[in-house]
Amino acid sequence: MKENFELTAVDQRYSLFTQIRKIQILLSVLFLCVILPSTAFAHRGSTNEIDTCRISVGDEVIHFTAYTAMTGGTGLCHVIPYVGPADLVFDYEGQKLRKTTVEFEITKEPEGTRVFYQAPEKIKKGTVDAKVDFTPYGEGNYLAHITIEHEGRKLDSHLPFSVGLESAEGGMSFMVIFLLLVLVVVVLAMIVMSRSKKNKEPLD
Repeated sequence: MKENFELTAVDQRYSLFTQIRKIQILLSVLFLCVILPSTAFAHRGSTNEIDTCRISVGDEVIHFTAYTAMTGGTGLCHVIPYVGPADLVFDYEGQKLRKTTVEFEITKEPEGTRVFYQAPEKIKKGTVDAKVDFTPYGEGNYLAHITIEHEGRKLDSHLPFSVGLESAEGGMSFMVIFLLLVLVVVVLAMIVMSRSKKNKEPLD
């Protein structure tokens, strides 16, 4: 009888250890799910990856990146989470546009209000740094226009982005994710403690 009791105690400890191990694995998976998307959005991407921050202008490509003081050195694209000053950088990926007259404009949609304008000129360095303060215009949807004159005709390309409408590019804010993780830990801990207590109750 004593031997059976000892075996039962060992089984209970093993079961508890297994449940704790499962919780650790689950938390590791959740942590990876939180970290990987933010890393992916911050990564500009290799030449073989689909990069939605690239604007096709005829046969050439321009890369659009937004920087703000609130987000440090993290490059943004379709979502600027804060209303305020921002550096909007347009990088030529090829050499042809350096010899072509290019016009840049930022408008707030759907009104079409002009927020920034760069007159048509040849940008030989291949980079345009537009310093824009969105404070007077407020949160909303914006549109980046890039226009070139090619063989006597104008070619206009666009890239939409938002300012102040979403908390972060690619998902929930860190605080929301942190609270969800804490909730999961608490619930799982309560389940484990409940099962452990039930197993220790003496049988009639």
